Amino acid sequence: MRKQKQENQRTGSGHFPTRCKEAVMHGVFFICALVSIAAVVLICLFLFVNGIPAIGKIGIFNFLLGDNWAPTDVPASYGILPMILGSVYITGGAILIGVPIGILTAVFLAKYCPKRLYKIVKPAVELLAGIPSIVYGFFGLLVIVPLIRSVFKVSGASILAATLVLGIMILPTVIGLTESAIRAVPDSYYEGALALGATHERSIFRVVIPAAKSGIMAAVILGIGRAIGEAMAVCMVAGNQPWMPQGILKGVRTLTANIVLEMGYAADLHREALIATGVVLFVFILIINLLFSILKNRREKKQDGCGRMNRLLSRLFRRKEV
Repeated sequence: MRKQKQENQRTGSGHFPTRCKEAVMHGVFFICALVSIAAVVLICLFLFVNGIPAIGKIGIFNFLLGDNWAPTDVPASYGILPMILGSVYITGGAILIGVPIGILTAVFLAKYCPKRLYKIVKPAVELLAGIPSIVYGFFGLLVIVPLIRSVFKVSGASILAATLVLGIMILPTVIGLTESAIRAVPDSYYEGALALGATHERSIFRVVIPAAKSGIMAAVILGIGRAIGEAMAVCMVAGNQPWMPQGILKGVRTLTANIVLEMGYAADLHREALIATGVVLFVFILIINLLFSILKNRREKKQDGCGRMNRLLSRLFRRKEV
């Protein structure tokens, strides 16, 4: 047996099955990568082939900067500026609510939470991530909208209601990724700060969190993508009036809600305009991801390994001395 093994090693015949398996798996991985790329390319082709001609017919300035959406009027009007502003306001409000709460919750789970309590809180956060958006919409419609109506004496379906619902919806994404980013920071960062005299809180907020900034930024970007792309829950609580936003307590329509509400009966140029609205959404997400990549690359060029830790610690104690 031993002689046979040595002979196989000498001739290389024993490695042939392994090389075959590696070649097969390499082919499988390559095919999976091609499928992913093909899916992205096909989506882009569908959007741009069907959407760009509509923008050309309507006029890019009339489409992007027009403040009147009335596809059934004669002549029809296809201005999506009210929906763009509605999406920006609601997404921005959701980020203002969800990101601070999510980051602080992640810090608590990673650095403060007792093990027994962690076993309760962590599954609850994961359950929050699995709740369908329609359920969030029902919650907003039956709880948040009536609450706003009773407190402010308005209709209730408004930018504020949609902001609160989306702020809750993005919490699991922000919490999960931020916690993972914080736990990925080497313990030497935290221990080094403690050894130099920093308190527990100062070590976390001045050293650990800045070191995890790339992961936290990724969480924020995904949260923005989740918020700006949500349709069903927003449709149920935002009011869906296709006019310029008039206040946080007034109704508004987002880009995604506009597509969902009108695609079922749209035809001809109306349908093409809705697809062009999808192009605008796609470009928004593309710009956000591009900005994140630029910021991340600049940060990686400035910081590396031990030099990164030294800069964090020196910054910590410069502030402490001040």
